[in-house]
Amino acid sequence: MSDTVNSYIKFISENKTERECVKSIIALAEKNGWRDIENFETLSPGDKVYLSVYGKAVALFEIGTEPLENGMNILCAHIDSPRLDLKMKPLYEKNGIVYFNTHYYGGIKKYQWVTMPIAIHGVISRKDGSNIPVVMGEDDDEYTFAISDILPHIAQEQMKKTAGEFIPGEALDLVTGLNREDKKGEGRNAVLRILEEKYGMSEDDFLSAELEAVPAGKAKYLGLRKDMVIGYGQDDRVCAYTSLEAILEHRNAKRTCCCLLVDKEEIGSVGATGMDSLLLENAVSELALRTGSAETLRVRRALKNSYMLSSDVNSALDPLNMDLYDEDNSSKLGGGIVFNKYTGSRGKSGASDANAEYIAKLRKIMDDNGVTFQMADMAKVDVGGGGTIAKYAAWYGMSVIDSGVAVLSMHAPYEITSTYDIEMAKKCYKAFLDIE
Repeated sequence: MSDTVNSYIKFISENKTERECVKSIIALAEKNGWRDIENFETLSPGDKVYLSVYGKAVALFEIGTEPLENGMNILCAHIDSPRLDLKMKPLYEKNGIVYFNTHYYGGIKKYQWVTMPIAIHGVISRKDGSNIPVVMGEDDDEYTFAISDILPHIAQEQMKKTAGEFIPGEALDLVTGLNREDKKGEGRNAVLRILEEKYGMSEDDFLSAELEAVPAGKAKYLGLRKDMVIGYGQDDRVCAYTSLEAILEHRNAKRTCCCLLVDKEEIGSVGATGMDSLLLENAVSELALRTGSAETLRVRRALKNSYMLSSDVNSALDPLNMDLYDEDNSSKLGGGIVFNKYTGSRGKSGASDANAEYIAKLRKIMDDNGVTFQMADMAKVDVGGGGTIAKYAAWYGMSVIDSGVAVLSMHAPYEITSTYDIEMAKKCYKAFLDIE
């Protein structure tokens, strides 16, 4: 298998939260000669800098020889994934079992998360200003967590409900321990003692913690030929990682190149680390200040004249559910990188709808560089769909299109991609960085 696919599997196995992704991305960038933009008063062509936003989003820039106002070539992906978040007061005990109370994040099928090993990743922020990284339940010889379910013998009423109803959101709580001493609250207290010993935290520290429950275990090759990958968080880290590799290997930029990896896409791109914010505009303003001036018109022109690939995954055609897809306009595993002219749903609601001239330019550069690509929708017109970060970039007037890897079982705890498509994604993104 290629070095890219092997490195990708390692990356998604070790980085299951946006904070973990940003920390590893910065480490890889610095290893390849990139530096924090705060260390620069001025920037010149060839300089390579990064900018982190609250440790949960990151932008990497390679300064080009052309003026910034001529526009940039931007690869943009998101590094958050559907999961369960521990609530602010998560720990409770009920009839001898200790639980962590959760709130699901993003679009999930709740029933997929029960009775499987679950780990907790995140950070505890204490009042003294220190941040303590947390990883619980990953090691083979360690404990793990799980969500219980009803045995089929007594689940007659549960089975009458729809798939969206038979596992309520409030039932997605993690089994964490037992009260073995038949003393009320003793199991809960035992868990608190372990957390204090291991992380030096008190129960109040849950109030300022970000703890994410994710599938435990590593990503793996799938299939006898090892031609697929199965793992958690491939939406959208498969695009984020290949975008990262593309810019780290890029040289001699004419137009300034950017790899923008953001948070919160799965819940609408909200907040200070999501694309529905001034995150990109603020980052470009920092570049503008260090390459001439940060006057508003210069920044606006830089954004308007930019090209972007909204590097997000697309739904792969599922041969076992063909009634959901328009076969001629669906992406297939192993078919190469996917360009989706518009996402959204039912009448293109929430789409940005790329213009034909931009698509023609992309077709040429893909063909010139031997990139296998496919054009696709997500599903049949009335079945549904979903929006991405493209519409927030289009707000600036730039040319943008969705471009990503086809994923089978998207938003499930374990998603499936093609190794060939992963390689084509990187090849596509490298070619795009030289678009003029």
